[in-house]
Amino acid sequence: MPNPSRTGLAAALALALFLAAPSASSLSAQEAAAPKVIKAGYTGGLCEGPIHIAHERGFFKDEGLDVELIKLEPGANFEAIAAGQIDASFGLLATLIQPLSNGLPIKITTGLHTGCDKVLVKPDSGIKAAADLKGKRIGVPSLTSSPIMFARRALAAAGVKVGDKDSEVEFLVFTNAELPLALQRGAIDAISANDPVASLAAKSDGLTILLDSARDKPFSDQYCCAAYVSAALAGADPETAARYTRAMQKAAAWIQKNPDETAKIQVEKKYVAGDAEFNASVLRTFRYIPSVSGAYNAFGITAGELQQIGVLAERVNVEELRKNAFTELPGVPDSVE
Repeated sequence: MPNPSRTGLAAALALALFLAAPSASSLSAQEAAAPKVIKAGYTGGLCEGPIHIAHERGFFKDEGLDVELIKLEPGANFEAIAAGQIDASFGLLATLIQPLSNGLPIKITTGLHTGCDKVLVKPDSGIKAAADLKGKRIGVPSLTSSPIMFARRALAAAGVKVGDKDSEVEFLVFTNAELPLALQRGAIDAISANDPVASLAAKSDGLTILLDSARDKPFSDQYCCAAYVSAALAGADPETAARYTRAMQKAAAWIQKNPDETAKIQVEKKYVAGDAEFNASVLRTFRYIPSVSGAYNAFGITAGELQQIGVLAERVNVEELRKNAFTELPGVPDSVE
């Protein structure tokens, strides 16, 4: 027969352990209270402001996120996210489309702003319109960059052939620092670059802005930059992906109202080089009104045009590509003001 004293002691110990152990509901509350930790990549561009501001102004923290910002070399975002080194980033829609068609494992979650690409020429070049670039040489930072995509789209709209097999212009690659110098020396006839490189070249080298995605329609109405997360994060933890997206939207809306403070923070915290006052003047030309539908619409337009000029393969179903590129996340509004 069991010993009554031992049985009573065991029962008392069991009761004590039960009372001391946290319940399933309290564990869930504790876990929910702990900030979600993710890594977000950035390259130091001026228009990446939403990442910088979401971190510095506490928008990530407000969403319950502990975000580690990872500085990447320009163009390294895709490799980093495919390798699992980062969970989220910021990118130009025109540069995302072809990699997505080749299986880049990301999901676009919201558009962040318009503008940021320009084509410039020397004031005495005689080039007055996009059509005048026929037969000319255009300097670009890379053959897969947003500036070349913008230039090709604008030229195609002006009736200039820009396909890989029948191009009526020649694109030559230079570093951002070399582009204005190459133009002044006559190695090229025009440059296509992102801001602030483009606006700085216009100011310091006296160049003429021929085409401006922030001001020239229809480009000025189309979102150029977007937030995205890894497909793995979107699939396994859509709530965390949603928190990242909402924080980026809030930061973008804050930039729209506070371009001077944004530029000051970017320079002081060494996210971006340059003069804060000048950078702020450039930021004011962008429209930082975040929009999910805006990015979705711009993606379809841009992808269709890139396919027409041969950048995107004919085999690609643009509508299917667009549907697969985006993900609907819980609690993410279309826009924030």
